[in-house]
Amino acid sequence: MSSIEDFRVEMREWLHTHLTGDFADLRGRGGPGREHEAFAERLAWERHMAAAGWTCVGWPKTYGGRGATLEQQIAFHEEYALADGPTRVNHIGEQLLGPTLIAFGTPTQRERFLPPIVAAEELWCQGYSEPDAGSDLAGVRTRAEREGDEWVVTGQKIWTSLAHASDWCFVIARTEPGSLRHQGLSYLLVPLGQPGVEIRPITQLTGTSEFNEVFFDGARTAASHVVGAPGDGWKVAMATLGFERGVSTLGQQVGFRRELEAIIQRAKQNGAASDPLIRDRIARAWSGLEIIRFNALRMLAGIADGAPGPEASIGKIFWATWHRELGELAMDVYGAEGMLTTGDPYELTDFQRLFLFSRSDTIYAGSNEIQRNIIAERVLGLPKDSSVTARPGA
Repeated sequence: MSSIEDFRVEMREWLHTHLTGDFADLRGRGGPGREHEAFAERLAWERHMAAAGWTCVGWPKTYGGRGATLEQQIAFHEEYALADGPTRVNHIGEQLLGPTLIAFGTPTQRERFLPPIVAAEELWCQGYSEPDAGSDLAGVRTRAEREGDEWVVTGQKIWTSLAHASDWCFVIARTEPGSLRHQGLSYLLVPLGQPGVEIRPITQLTGTSEFNEVFFDGARTAASHVVGAPGDGWKVAMATLGFERGVSTLGQQVGFRRELEAIIQRAKQNGAASDPLIRDRIARAWSGLEIIRFNALRMLAGIADGAPGPEASIGKIFWATWHRELGELAMDVYGAEGMLTTGDPYELTDFQRLFLFSRSDTIYAGSNEIQRNIIAERVLGLPKDSSVTARPGA
């Protein structure tokens, strides 16, 4: 067998052996709209994986990873999804911050922050979006001022996934007073367990709360906890977004395929498949899923310097729109029954949860509107919209 096949078999056998006993009930737990499910148990599973060397597999061995090739990483995420492994609780630290620190961090930062990510001992969240900026990172107003050996952070972030369960947050803040748009931003590592940080969960359409508002009122972090040079935050933040849309999306697509298969099965059972319009939408959904995979493989094949380029936005806007439409298809297949919950006070079916939560897909991680701008300006080379007026950043 090739090294990729060997790797795939090793991963598959390990999962078969270890997703048993106390961990057997974790299969399929967690995920969008369900992050509250068995969180402590999933964290224990994450640490079990770490002890066996199955976290951060794509990181260089120097930093605690396995040094897996791109093809091996794809195999890892696909096998994990095929085994119905529980949704990872350390995704943001492992897939976003870790690669960013490897690319831009100082040796001291890597020594301090990478080992606890590998061991799943410290959890991270992402402090990008703001109430008045949304996905427009250049409109960030959260500010950080240097006071001696510390940064003092004041402002608000929103839609901060799993902030309530996180130990640290990487925060984009404006560190140069009077700077505008992309200029004067810095990428700061801020501890959450301190005075001056307030986290408020946001109740979602699904009735769960995995997004949060985070308020910084004089919160502090060490002066050395800026990634890259002060003022280079935009460049570092864009690299993080590239990592976010990287190899782990291949595992996500296995979940998408299962959702589509469940919809097809439901359509056959209740007769919806006899409707030619439903059959046409199912066929288009299947074709779209294949396009999502090919987009991801094309993007990953063109990775330069370890991070996907702006072409990643093409994949993001396509899969987000496709998944939202899949939720709409699920409800049409379900029919009138889809209007009824399965229990009190608000117990949803998987199809209902898919429909409701997928509304957020076209908003988080860069809204569709922002992605279209990125594609137009950075991929197609079109001129920027001259009607957009720069907003003061302070």
